Amino acid sequence: MDERPHSYFIAGTAFAAPPLAAGLYVVATPIGNLKDITLRALETLAAADLVLCEDTRHSATLLDHYGIRTPRKSLHEHNERARVGEVIAAIGAGRAVAQISDAGTPLLSDPGFPLVRAVREAGLPVFALPGPSALLAALASAGLPTDTFGFIGFLPAKAGARANALAALRARGDTLVFYESPRRLGDTLAAMADAFGDRPAAVALELTKRFERVERGTLADLARQFGERETKGEAVILVGGAEGVVVEQADWQAALADALVAQPLRAAVDEITARYGLKRKDVYDAALALKAQE
Repeated sequence: MDERPHSYFIAGTAFAAPPLAAGLYVVATPIGNLKDITLRALETLAAADLVLCEDTRHSATLLDHYGIRTPRKSLHEHNERARVGEVIAAIGAGRAVAQISDAGTPLLSDPGFPLVRAVREAGLPVFALPGPSALLAALASAGLPTDTFGFIGFLPAKAGARANALAALRARGDTLVFYESPRRLGDTLAAMADAFGDRPAAVALELTKRFERVERGTLADLARQFGERETKGEAVILVGGAEGVVVEQADWQAALADALVAQPLRAAVDEITARYGLKRKDVYDAALALKAQE
């Protein structure tokens, strides 16, 4: 029987955490400032039967800060698939399992997708607890368009593969968002300048932390700036979309037809809309027309 206190502490005051229904709870956690945790996240982490952490030692800083004593197990890219069976069994037995990453929202360039998919396929509930995200924090502060954007995540580490990946993104008209490690930041910005030209861009560093900063400029300017000095912490790179690119209707409609073969209609429409910077209604109408011809 679990006799630990289902509670958490804020500034030395204890708060009881209400019981949870069985299920997998995907919990966003702070990306730097521990005060960015939500009350619902604290209640969930305290009331859960188990917290799955990308790194239990790293997550101990957050959990111990709020006096949360829930048992913890690791869940990372090397053991995630091996953990799936026991997590599904625990939820099926009526347990509440919380999942967190080292920082931010799980599944966004972090572990979690295989587990969430398996739990869903098992017919068990998954609950998302929204909260901090480096992606959204960078978009909100960079001063680049946010009406449409594409999250690319990490590019390939090898120069040739990275150049190919960037070339495939050249025609996109939405703001592109990337994650990058500090040791590759200068090289990646230089590769982006080669691939995209002199576009406006921003680099967000140390978001929500004491030395948070967002550097803006052209890709060439930022490549020179970050090629000359070392940085600390993971960076978010934002690149303005292509302007004045003429997309041939036959080209995007051919790509749409290929996408519809492998994906549901809505997913195919979303992909082509983002890839070519088109109006979603135009792509959606074209997709319906292609479906009607089948």
